[in-house]
Amino acid sequence: MRRAGRQIAIVLFAVAMGLAEIAAGSAAVPVTGPYSLRAAVHVHSTMSTGSLSLESLAGRAEEQQLDALILSENFTLRYDYGLPPFEGFLKYHVTFPSVMEYGVQRFLDEVRAVQRRHPNLIIIPGVEVAPHYYWTGSLLHGDLTMHNAQRNLLVIGLEKAEDYEQLPSRGNSSSFVWGRQSVVNGLPLVLLALVVWLWKLQDSRCPDWRRPAFGLRSVLVIFLVITCLVLMMNAWPMKTPVYSAHDGQVGYRPYQALIDRAVERGALVFWSMTEARDFSRHSFGPMGTITIQTEPHPEALVLTRGYTGFGGLYQDVRRVVAPGGVWDQLLGSRSVDDQDRFPSLIGEVAFHGTTDAGKDLDRVYTVIQTSERTAAGIMAALKQGRTYAVARGDQNILLRLDEFRLLSNGQSAGIGETLRGSGNGDIIVRVGVSAIDGKPYAARLRVIRSGRVIRLIEGQTPLRIELADREAQRGERLNYRVEVVGKGGELLSNPIYVSPMDSVNTTGLQRMTLPSGTVAQSRVAQAESRGQACA
Repeated sequence: MRRAGRQIAIVLFAVAMGLAEIAAGSAAVPVTGPYSLRAAVHVHSTMSTGSLSLESLAGRAEEQQLDALILSENFTLRYDYGLPPFEGFLKYHVTFPSVMEYGVQRFLDEVRAVQRRHPNLIIIPGVEVAPHYYWTGSLLHGDLTMHNAQRNLLVIGLEKAEDYEQLPSRGNSSSFVWGRQSVVNGLPLVLLALVVWLWKLQDSRCPDWRRPAFGLRSVLVIFLVITCLVLMMNAWPMKTPVYSAHDGQVGYRPYQALIDRAVERGALVFWSMTEARDFSRHSFGPMGTITIQTEPHPEALVLTRGYTGFGGLYQDVRRVVAPGGVWDQLLGSRSVDDQDRFPSLIGEVAFHGTTDAGKDLDRVYTVIQTSERTAAGIMAALKQGRTYAVARGDQNILLRLDEFRLLSNGQSAGIGETLRGSGNGDIIVRVGVSAIDGKPYAARLRVIRSGRVIRLIEGQTPLRIELADREAQRGERLNYRVEVVGKGGELLSNPIYVSPMDSVNTTGLQRMTLPSGTVAQSRVAQAESRGQACA
């Protein structure tokens, strides 16, 4: 009996210890259910151009009650200027901290290590990539300019080092190719032939000055060998980027190549801050002044395809998201069941450190509606557009979307989802917005249907709308989104889509393609003018 009692006690003790371990670790175990996770997107650490370590960022994110950090470390910041056609070896280059300098595997290992120490915070690796830049002007004329160094894409979610190493970018030598420029880069090897010829040179007719001549040849040989080595080291690797740094006519081909490769590897790709302008001048003493500029490029959203979305809320001028603007034009140009999905909106904090005035991790964030609290759940929700973006306003207040749903004929749909029906009955739009602290703040709420504002109310938070949209054309594809602006902050939602037919018939929809070239650019100009008029 004593032995049996002892065995029972041991079993009970083991069960108790197991339950204790489960209870202690329950916070780190993902639980299935509806979640609205707050994520800081576009964050830099000391692994690239940030001023805080990833460990410090994780601690700060937890203090600000964020659920996820989505990194966008600079992928590569190597810039070369060479004298054509010998830019391969007659060049000057500068580098700044980046993932390629830090080491891709080291970067991924650091993310995993910090993730283990902060199990309640989800950290997703990502990089910011500018696939191409080009030069115009010259130092001699004082107008040397580097274009598009800040025309960036965010590549999110890659977990393997080899996936990063194959991303096409001017600063990533692993993505270089053999071409005609490679032959030019190898021209310094001709000096070796001259070295061999000088070394073998003999003059039997003049034995008296043979020794001095030999000494002179030795100095010349050493000089040529050193020159050859220096030029070859400067030209290394012999492979070259697909697109020349002196070619400003490549358009968006380098960017499309990056999008295609990243998506093929399983990443999400977002255009970053397409309307932000970057301009600076740097003096290099007697060499003169170099201008660095990147112009706003909202046309990128039209002239590329297959990307996941774009930064639509950030601390700069934005017209793409205005009613009837470029985003609405894009949403109206694709079918509900388009396999490429719709370009979804995220908020970008573009955080490098607390030394930047008005910047903090929770200044702008993205709320991600997901069924599971995991990195995979966040990636799936981002891909489906089940998000909305929030920014602090003048009063440092954050808004919250309490409800945004469409209802019709007993069916309902939320952000990023599609309301399907037979085409009969009104569409009911329900919206609820409040401030996180629950206090009243002046705000303006607009409900936008397919680029047109169908309801505008102004008042104090909390604001609620239940709208029966009887003017909706149920025979057309529709989308509804919400915009809230006020001193308390700003909130932009991704759309809810409406299909004009049952899901069993939507598979027959033909995929609509966007116009290309000048037609697409004309369309962007029209959309921007409409957006400015409606803003």
